[in-house]
Amino acid sequence: MTGGGFARRLAALTRKETRQMLRDRSNLVVGLLLPLVLILLFGYGLSFDVKHARIAVVLEDSSPVTLNAVAGLVGSQYLDPVWLQSMPQAEAMIRAGEADAILRVPNEFTHDLAGGNGRLQLILNGVDSTTAQTIEGYASGAIANALEHLADRRDVRFQDSASVGIVQRIWFNEAATSTWFLVPGLIVLVTTLIGAFLTSLLIAREWERGTLEALFVTPVRPMELTLAKLAPYLVIGMIDLAMCLLAAKFLFQVPMRGALSIIVLASLLYLLVSLAMGLWISGITRNQFAASQVALLVSFLPAIMLSGFVFDLRNVPVVIRWVSQLLPATHFMSLIKTLFMAGNYWPAILQSCAILAAYAIVLIWATQRTLAKRLD
Repeated sequence: MTGGGFARRLAALTRKETRQMLRDRSNLVVGLLLPLVLILLFGYGLSFDVKHARIAVVLEDSSPVTLNAVAGLVGSQYLDPVWLQSMPQAEAMIRAGEADAILRVPNEFTHDLAGGNGRLQLILNGVDSTTAQTIEGYASGAIANALEHLADRRDVRFQDSASVGIVQRIWFNEAATSTWFLVPGLIVLVTTLIGAFLTSLLIAREWERGTLEALFVTPVRPMELTLAKLAPYLVIGMIDLAMCLLAAKFLFQVPMRGALSIIVLASLLYLLVSLAMGLWISGITRNQFAASQVALLVSFLPAIMLSGFVFDLRNVPVVIRWVSQLLPATHFMSLIKTLFMAGNYWPAILQSCAILAAYAIVLIWATQRTLAKRLD
């Protein structure tokens, strides 16, 4: 009898919350349209790859050997060379922001190269140090490949010396594109935003309108009310998750090396954590404006800055690293990237899911405590 009463009350409350959600068009816009905007914005607009970097090439020595040595710069999607005859022209371009780097080929390059001591000067615009390092790698690699071809064709005879050839292979992200790294993280950001932000308004709205006190005189229990408020937004989150997975597969061609069922189950578990976090914030603040601000500060912003979405957490200060480990987004970010890129690595799956399950249980328990039947 008790179980039947629980089920009836929960079903009735869920219907009521669903109707209320459907009447609130702003929630539906945020829940369904904003994730689509985020997917397109982050997927197409955010990239760590440097393409079509402008490099001014000063050819003080324009011999055929020199032209072959710098031929690797031509035809690459990463570098756009501009051919110049003097350093003052190149310096003017880099000062004006019209070039990202200067490659100077000195007059004696062909002679020195024949003697095994050829040198080129690469000057980088260090305003953006990350871009500068990337361009340095591109230019050095292109020139090294060209010189290797020269040696193979015996156009240039180097001094006899021992050499080691390195055969490079990239695991997990063989395309070497940041899109594969960023797109799985979109699932974390979208889930965090939808979960924490939308549900952070629910209980606060009830307190402000005075409708929550009316529920206190009914047989409804706090846990039933908590689960009923979570249910409709769990469905919205599942729709958003489906959009993220479809975009990753068909728009951005990101591989899914892990089992789809595990990816979905882990994502739903994190979605439940985000929903419960937002509901708990709503319960303790009892004010919609305050709840929305707190939800952004403790969930969405940390998910961007401290979860490993953009920055490698091994390079941040130890204190920040410890703080990041307290965030459920950090554990899910690591798990979802592992599932997409590396596949089913069970130690990581079990550990992260256990942590997320613990967060979900604690947050749901804490939320129902905020709904205890008392008037302050």
